[in-house]
Amino acid sequence: MSTMAEYLPVLIVGGIIGAFSIVFLLAYAALKRKGEDGQEKERNMSDGEIIRRLMQYARPYWKSFILVFFVMLFSIVYDLLSPLIIGRIQGLIKDDFELSQLYVMVGLYAGILVVSLICTYLQAMILQKTGQKILSQIRMDVFTHIEGLSHEQLNNIPVGKLVTRVSNDPNAISFMFTNILVTLAKNSMVIVGVLGAMLLLNYMLTLMVLCFVPFVVLFTLIFQRFSRRVHRQVNNATTDINTYLSENLSGMKITQIFNREEQKLDDFLGRSRTLQKAKINRMFVFGIFQPMVYMLFISSNLCLFYFGAKGYIKDIHYFGQVIDSSIMVSFYMYISRFFNPIQALAEQFDMLQRSFAAAEKIFTILDMKPEVVDEPDAIDLPDLRGEIEFRDVWFSYKPGEWVLQGVSFHVEPKQTVAFVGSTGSGKTTILSLICRNYDIQKGQILIDGIDIRKIRISSLRKHFGQMLQDVFLFSGDIRSNILLRKEGVSDEEVWEACRYVNADAFIGKLEHGLDEVVRERGNNFSAGQRQLLSFARTIIHKPSVMILDEATANIDTETELLIQDSLEKMKNIGTMLIVAHRLSTIQHADNIILLSHGRILEQGNHQQLLHQKGRYYDLYTLQYNRQLLQNS
Repeated sequence: MSTMAEYLPVLIVGGIIGAFSIVFLLAYAALKRKGEDGQEKERNMSDGEIIRRLMQYARPYWKSFILVFFVMLFSIVYDLLSPLIIGRIQGLIKDDFELSQLYVMVGLYAGILVVSLICTYLQAMILQKTGQKILSQIRMDVFTHIEGLSHEQLNNIPVGKLVTRVSNDPNAISFMFTNILVTLAKNSMVIVGVLGAMLLLNYMLTLMVLCFVPFVVLFTLIFQRFSRRVHRQVNNATTDINTYLSENLSGMKITQIFNREEQKLDDFLGRSRTLQKAKINRMFVFGIFQPMVYMLFISSNLCLFYFGAKGYIKDIHYFGQVIDSSIMVSFYMYISRFFNPIQALAEQFDMLQRSFAAAEKIFTILDMKPEVVDEPDAIDLPDLRGEIEFRDVWFSYKPGEWVLQGVSFHVEPKQTVAFVGSTGSGKTTILSLICRNYDIQKGQILIDGIDIRKIRISSLRKHFGQMLQDVFLFSGDIRSNILLRKEGVSDEEVWEACRYVNADAFIGKLEHGLDEVVRERGNNFSAGQRQLLSFARTIIHKPSVMILDEATANIDTETELLIQDSLEKMKNIGTMLIVAHRLSTIQHADNIILLSHGRILEQGNHQQLLHQKGRYYDLYTLQYNRQLLQNS
């Protein structure tokens, strides 16, 4: 009975740890069953697969990581030797000693500490520089991959989601290269080294400490499962907020016009609460794991003090080994050195799971195969005459819903061809297909007699100049928006292009001329001014084929006259394809193609189509009479 009472404190500690273990195992089983039941759909890329793919980015910098490894070994020496030195100092103070011996031990301790601090600094600097290089490469790869996606793929992905993938997620991954992996490696070596030193110092007490290791492993594995889940939730909620902000900040004027601020605020608060809940869950998981490891650390210290003090007081030899005060001090420090890395695993695993969750999202984008790609035997097209031919072209955005049905037409070099028809007839689609923004399902599109699928996409598109109804201007100045970073162009050439399209008149009145600031999306310029800038942008790049998709819509009469004059000049540059609802703007086109429900109903010049008195005649008469009523 006395023996049972003697070990009662140890049994109580063991019972508490066992109870926590059972609770965590039950929670883990419930979470696993929930995932198997399909109530929670997650992308489950294995950790090994994520690490393998991330290591491909680290491979070019392997020399830096090897250097960090050797520097790290010197810093580990401090963790291994300092407890022995402190224990030795304790032994010296207890017994009679010479002051010179104390000076030697203190000097040795200080020297090891200085070396450790220098190594830690070098390690941090090397890792930060290397990590930033890796981070930049990941960002570059994601952005470049996004640039290669087709228009349809980009339409299906919210802009906010792409912004998160390029900006937020790589930041999370950077911790893995600048901190986590090296720290994990260092802590692992420290744990192994400390265990070795403890075994040499007193293997009985070491075996006592090792009794707590299975529980550390168990708690870590369970924490990893929960941490991975909550990090996915945080990432998804962050992406949702970024997507919502990207869309609603751009459309804030519409929200204000229709007085929907309160409703939009409620939507935003809902998403914010979802993110708040996800982050609280992450903090909760993290807050459970760290105290559990700390509990094991305290428990091992209590057992050390209990067995050590008991053996020291009663002069008991455990397995033939004597426990004195120096061993107690050294072992106390070694237990701290042993559990400190394990406690740090909480934060490291938290950051590691955050990196893995972010990496999954990034690889989801990188694994998207572009739908429009170059053929293996695709060629470059140095020059383009501008001959275009559609041969029985069929196209649909969704399977079975044909937008174009057997469309065939021929455009001669430097001809001006206009496409007219009701909304949804396929006019804009034809222009997108010529630039190969989408691939057709059946038929053939030829440029200068060559199938466009046999031409490199970059080589094909550089010969096109597109002027759309919704002109997109980038933040910067007028010059940068016209040049789009095209090099080797003088200001005089820029002004010449502006004069050619009648944009010089309003630019010359601006205080800073070509250096005038362009705000986001060009909202400090009128629709007509933005359109004239897009014309100048097109001219400066000297295209062989010009595409105008409703370029004269939604502008005032005075600006329309300027644009019409610009169009007359631009006809001499190359082939021109025009989509227009105002039939008065295309009367001088060489060929007018009337589309309806994806089929060509009529084609010919303005006079020929009027003479046929078909669908084009009806549309022109309707618009002409409406214009007369507006002018009367």
